[in-house]
Order: sequence, then structure tokens, then C-alpha cells
Amino acid sequence: MVDGGRIPALFAGLCDDAAVFPPGLAPLPDAVAAHDEHVSAWYAGLVGPLVVAATALGELAGVLGDREVPLPVAITLPGGPAQRDGVLNAVATLPVKLDALEIAVPDGMGPDEVLAALSAATAPVFVEIPRDDRRVPLLTALSGTGHRAKFRTGGVRADLYPDEAELAAAVRAAVEAGVPFKATAGLHHALRNTDPGTGFEQHGFLNLMLATDAVLTGGDAEAVLAERDGAVLAGRLRDLGPERAVAVRAAFTSFGTCSITDPLTELAGLGLLEAPRGEA
Repeated sequence: MVDGGRIPALFAGLCDDAAVFPPGLAPLPDAVAAHDEHVSAWYAGLVGPLVVAATALGELAGVLGDREVPLPVAITLPGGPAQRDGVLNAVATLPVKLDALEIAVPDGMGPDEVLAALSAATAPVFVEIPRDDRRVPLLTALSGTGHRAKFRTGGVRADLYPDEAELAAAVRAAVEAGVPFKATAGLHHALRNTDPGTGFEQHGFLNLMLATDAVLTGGDAEAVLAERDGAVLAGRLRDLGPERAVAVRAAFTSFGTCSITDPLTELAGLGLLEAPRGEA
């Protein structure tokens, strides 16, 4: 799997740059400058778009000015589909490449309403799946539409972290519906861990990757999500083989991270990628 100076296909585009969101909260000008550095670095293949909230598009216009090279962005719509037209109109005036819209589902909005609201979307859409009884019906409704799912895997409170059973069930429902998904919030490390500052139990992004494989192959996704041994997880990733690796990434497309360098460092520490000579 390791090829010095290159990002293995298993990790290509895995890390969406969510630097402006908690806990990083980078100022937007700093986040744009850092993103440009990331996509010019040897590890550029690891990096997805810069994630920006719809409410920050006015500020983004001032930051980008008359920029010549379009900035790849994913725009979050926390207010739901009602923000879609305003976002698309604003994006059309900016020097950006719109990679995705990430749309929350307001309380009380059902699957049919969601799909109707997304019918005019002109970019790939990730629908943020609620943690309630709408999850399975909404994923079923998204099946075959080309839209994707977004799962929250943490946040600023302990109750925002789904446990292993809930997260495994969400992954299973998405895979069974044939709906690719991304994850966001709380995936601060490669491995399952207990945050020393907050005491929160945090999922690892490699655990989630291998839990997706477990669902695809009939394994125990909950047990994989609970695994804390880096050597065990790294060994399982090396053993995936090309076909299973492709299937995993077709299902689990990316995750949002407020730090690009932290996942990079942890993957290198596990021996899953290697910097070229002369690079840190």
C-alpha cells in the first residue's frame, strides 16, 4: 500500500478541509491560504474541497477577490434546502469550483419534501441524515437519485456522538440503500479514542472506513468501530486488496476535518503512507 511520496488510492480525497468549523475555527482568510498550500503539497491527493458555510459566502467573496484559479469548495446549508437558490446564485459570481452542497434536513421535513427540494440542484448533494426515525426512509428515498448522505459522528457535546451500534446501523442503512456517504464532526483521529480534555468517546476515521468494509463483507461493524489497536486496524487496511478498497471508498467518500496535517501525520505513523524524501 505504501508508495513514498504518493497518496494510496484508499485515501485519495479522503479529507475534506473543514478548517473554519469547530474545534479549529480558523479565520476564513487563513483557511483559504492554508488550503492553497495543502493542494500544492506532496500530499495534495489526500485533500478534498474547502468546506464553507452558506452564511460565509459574502466574506468569501472579499477573501477571493479577483482570484484566477478557482477554489474547490463544498458549501454547507444548515438552514436546509431553502438556502439552495441563494447559494447557487452567490457561487455563480465567485471564482470557485462547486464540488458539493451539504444540506441539512429541517425538523418535520419528510423524504418526499427533501427530494422535491433537491430536484433543481446543479451540484452533487450530500443530505445530512437526521438521527431519528427518518433515517432509513430518507436513505431509501435517496437510493438511485445520485444524491449522497452525510452523517454527523460527533460535536461539542457528548450526546452528539453516536455510539457504535447507532453508527454501524447508519452505515448499514446507507450501504443497503446504495447511497454513498461522508462523515463530519468528531473524527479528530485515525483511531477510536477517549478525548483527554473532554472525556468524549470519539470514533476514528480508520475505524469508520473498516466498519464500512465490515458491512460490505458481512463482518461485525460494531466491533470494528470499538477497536483501539492501531496495528490491528492498519493490518486490516493493508489486507483489503484493490477490489475491497474500491468498494469501501465508493461507499465512504470522505470526512470533514479541521486539520489536514493531523490525519496525514497519523496515517504516516501507522505506516499507511510515506512522505517523499526531504519532506516532513
